[in-house]
Amino acid sequence: MPSPEETSAHQDRPVVRPTRQDEVAAAGSELIGGPVGRWARIGAGPLTPVRVMVLVAIGMFALGMVQKVPCYDWAWFRGASSQYTHACYSDIPHLFVGRGFADGLIPYADRLNGDMAYLEYPVLTGLFMQVAAWLTLTPDSDPMQQREQMYWMVNAGMLMICAVVIVVCVARTHRNRPWDGLLVALAPAFALTATINWDLFAVALTAAAMLMWSRGRALAFGILIGLATAAKLYPVLLLGPLLVLCLRAGRLRDFSRALFGAVAAWLVVNVPVMLAAPEGWKKFYTFSQERQIDYGSFWLLITQRTGKPIDVSTVNTASVLLMIVLCAGIAGLALSARRRPRFAQLVFLVVAAFVLTNKVYSPQYVLWLIPLAALARPRWRDFLIWQACEVAYFLGIWMYLAYTTSGDKHQGLPQEGYQITVVLHLLGTLYLCAMVVRDILMPERDPVRRDGSDDPSGGVLDEAPDRVALAGPPQPSPGDRAPAAEGQPVEWGAAGGPPAR
Repeated sequence: MPSPEETSAHQDRPVVRPTRQDEVAAAGSELIGGPVGRWARIGAGPLTPVRVMVLVAIGMFALGMVQKVPCYDWAWFRGASSQYTHACYSDIPHLFVGRGFADGLIPYADRLNGDMAYLEYPVLTGLFMQVAAWLTLTPDSDPMQQREQMYWMVNAGMLMICAVVIVVCVARTHRNRPWDGLLVALAPAFALTATINWDLFAVALTAAAMLMWSRGRALAFGILIGLATAAKLYPVLLLGPLLVLCLRAGRLRDFSRALFGAVAAWLVVNVPVMLAAPEGWKKFYTFSQERQIDYGSFWLLITQRTGKPIDVSTVNTASVLLMIVLCAGIAGLALSARRRPRFAQLVFLVVAAFVLTNKVYSPQYVLWLIPLAALARPRWRDFLIWQACEVAYFLGIWMYLAYTTSGDKHQGLPQEGYQITVVLHLLGTLYLCAMVVRDILMPERDPVRRDGSDDPSGGVLDEAPDRVALAGPPQPSPGDRAPAAEGQPVEWGAAGGPPAR
C-alpha cells in the first residue's frame, strides 16, 4: 500500500516513481544509490520531490551561468568572434547599451540611435528589461563594461526565479507525476540557453497558465496566457488546441472564460503603450514581419543549398500557410483519435509546428518546448535524444558564427557543418513530435496514461465524456469521477496535492 505522502489527488493512483517505469531513469538513479525502494516514503521528509527539483534547477541554472564566465569576464567586450568560440553569447549585455537602457531611455517612447528605431520586444518583456535596468545599481560614472556585467547578473537572477517557477509548475501540473519536473530541471539545453535572452519570462507565465488549467481555473489560465502573449507571441497558440478539445468535450463555456481572460489581460497590458507610443508599440510586429530568413530555419537551408534568395514576403506567406495546414492536421487528429488527446500533447505539437515552420530559430526558442515536452512525452530516452540534437545545434550556431566572424583564421564550423546541426535540430524535434502522435493514436503507449489516468493537465477535460468526435460515437468518460471544479486552490510546491475532487 502506498503511504499517504505518495497518494495524489487521484486517490486510487499512487505517485509515479520514474525509476520503476523508465529504464533510463532507473539507470541514472544508480548515481545516487539506485531505484527507489518498495518501502520508501516519498515526500515524508523535508526534501519533497518539488523541493529536490527546485534545488536541482538552481544548480543547473548556476552551471549555465558558469558556462558564460568567459564572456562575462572579457569575450562580450573584446571582439565579435570570442563570444562565439566560447559558445557563451547573450543578447542581454549588448542590448543594455543598444536599446537605450544604459542611457535611461524610455522603451517604446524614446527613439533609439542605430539600425533599430524602437525596442523590438513585446510590452511585458520590455517591462522586464526595464525593471532589470532599474535594479542595476551601478553608477553611471562606472565603466560601461561593469554596468553591462551587472545588468546581465540582475537579469540572470530574475530569470532564475522564472526557471524555478517553471519547474514547480511542471511538477504540480500532473498531480501524480511530480518527478516529471526533473526533465526540465536537468535539461542541458535549458541551462545553456536560459540567459541568452528573456524568453524564460514568457515560458514561466505559460507554465503557470498550464497549471491553472489543470486545476480547472479557466479564467486564471486565460489571464496568464494573455500576459504571456504580451511577453512573447507563441503562448497565444495554446488557445487553438484548447478550443478543439473543449469542442470535443462540450466544454465551450470554459473555453470562453479562458478566451475572455486572455484578451482582457493582453489589452490591459498593451493598450496604454499602444495609445501613448503607437510607433514604438508596433515595432515588435513590424520587425517580425520584415525580418529576413535567419539562422536555424529550414528556409535558411533552402537558400544556402540552392544559392537563391527567397523574398521575405513569400516566406511569410508560405510559413503561415504551412502553419495553417499543420494546425488543421493536428485538429483533425484531435477530433478523430479514438481517445481524446491530452491537452499537453496538442500544445506541444502546435508550438513545435510553429518552431519548425518559422523563418528563424534562435537557440533559446528550445525553452518554449522543454516544459511542454516534459508534460507531453515524459520519457527520458526520447527527451534526451531530442536534447542531444538541441545541444548540437546550440554549439553549431556559435561555431558557425565564429567561422564567419574570424576572418582568414576560419575558426569554427563551416557552412556545411552548420547545416548538419540545423538538420539535427529539425529531426530531433520531428522525432519527439512523432512519439507524441504515436501516443495519441496508441494511448496505451502514453507514459502518462499507463496508470489509468486520462488527462491530468486537462482540468475540466480530465475524464469528461466526449460530445463531438470524428472517430464514431462519442466515447464515455474513462473514469467515474466528476470533472475538476473551477476555482480549486493550487498548492504551490506542496508535498501532496489538493484534496480529491
